[in-house]
Amino acid sequence: MTTPRPTRRHVLGAGAAAAAAGLATAPGATAAPGHPGRPEHAGRPGLAFAADGTFRVVQFNDTQDNHRTDVRTIELIEKVLDTEHPGFVVFNGDVVNGDMTTAEQVRTAYDNVVGPVEARGIPWAITFGNHDEDSAAATGMTEPRIREFLRTYPHHVGSTAGGVSGDSNQVLPIASRAAGRPAFALWLLDSGRYSPEQIAGQAVEEYTYETIHADQVAWYRQTSAELQGGAADPVPGLMFFHIPLWEFRHMWFGSPTEATDEAHEAAVGKHSIVGERNEREYTAQFNPGLFHAALERGDVKGMFCGHDHVNDYVGNYFGIRLGYGPGTGFGTYGLEGADVHRMRGARVFDLDENHPGVFKDTRVVRAADLGIDLSPEPRPLGG
Repeated sequence: MTTPRPTRRHVLGAGAAAAAAGLATAPGATAAPGHPGRPEHAGRPGLAFAADGTFRVVQFNDTQDNHRTDVRTIELIEKVLDTEHPGFVVFNGDVVNGDMTTAEQVRTAYDNVVGPVEARGIPWAITFGNHDEDSAAATGMTEPRIREFLRTYPHHVGSTAGGVSGDSNQVLPIASRAAGRPAFALWLLDSGRYSPEQIAGQAVEEYTYETIHADQVAWYRQTSAELQGGAADPVPGLMFFHIPLWEFRHMWFGSPTEATDEAHEAAVGKHSIVGERNEREYTAQFNPGLFHAALERGDVKGMFCGHDHVNDYVGNYFGIRLGYGPGTGFGTYGLEGADVHRMRGARVFDLDENHPGVFKDTRVVRAADLGIDLSPEPRPLGG
């Protein structure tokens, strides 16, 4: 295989913006790199449901900027945190872009977006996207080095499973309000970066991306069974990864073969689809079988991605909700012209131990609803 292509996939018109480890040893504890059984943050409290049985998760996606992050990205993060009061935050890939030349600039870019979460004392983690390592040739900030830097934050609970593809695979159990046992699980998977230019001697003609690998699917199956233990039912959960699976597209059209407006209209009712699809799903050459594995295990109630900044749809695909978190960052591409920033926002998840399946609901919070300026002109820090 040759070196993966490092460039951005496309620009949406002239108006677009430029630019097998085991479980954690305790709920919320994560394994240190190279030491699957040793807590990375020993002594930090794990995630747990509130006394009323509720828990809220916020997903930010594609903040995707350099060290001079657009000030509205930070404002959006702060306002979402202050209105939603989450118990956990996931930055679901492409936290930064490749437009930096020093390691310090990369660290600053991360600090700009995770800083508001840290300041509020909220546990958080990230999944890596395809862009997070784009500056590595110039800065030396590979995903493992980024992860080492993120470990220095007191409220960061992220790690990665040893011996598995990718650098951001983990499961975070949320303890029941009534007992120490896990009542829910948050799965974070690394969906990789770019497709190679050749596979088995055959050219990859269309520019595509990586996806979840077979060993990650095997790790999920094994870890899910371990989390269940001797209980009658598996622990329900949500799964986050950056690059969508083929099943997202299949759900939108209600078919793996049809891709027409008529097919989508029928799918809206069948799969209870709400939200917008303003670009196609930029996924991988291959389907890794993750969705099928989740169907068989019966624990994952929803899978949520980012990557395609101007999609925010969600639906129920054969019992598993599939959905996008909208693009959060104001420094990357959006819609066209004056509407470039209309989709900016975050996705919120409400969990309730008293609700069947625990996963109660999800919704999008938009920057416009929080009074944030949507004018097309960039507003970088310091400028």
